[in-house]
Amino acid sequence: MLRILIVEDSGAMRSYVRGVLESATELGSDVEIVEASSGFDALRLLPRQSYDLVITDINMPDINGLELIRFVRASGHLASVAVLVISTQSSERDRARALTLGADDFLAKPFETEQLLAAVGNCLAARRAPPPAPLSPAPQKGA
Repeated sequence: MLRILIVEDSGAMRSYVRGVLESATELGSDVEIVEASSGFDALRLLPRQSYDLVITDINMPDINGLELIRFVRASGHLASVAVLVISTQSSERDRARALTLGADDFLAKPFETEQLLAAVGNCLAARRAPPPAPLSPAPQKGA
């Protein structure tokens, strides 16, 4: 099962993202979508079950999306969760801050359905990819 948490204070945007994801055949038929209307709600929901992806806005009351990313990346049990930021704050500085804090991708609002699905796919693929194999030491001469 694929479990996605949408963290967005706009009910209309949450409904739009949910609708796109629920109708996306690329994600398969076994998708559960949970909604949080604030960063605080997300912090309450994250420990209750495992998620494959968190989609978060930056500008929200109480705890913003950047603080949420910081929490997710600092929590060992959430290390494998992919994070996608969707925000009207789309300057290069905002994008860089989100990615530096550990977001897997950043999507500026407004966006097209295809852009959302591509970003979700990229985030999930990046987190599912096996870690690179460690480099083996070079053979030593005379050994």
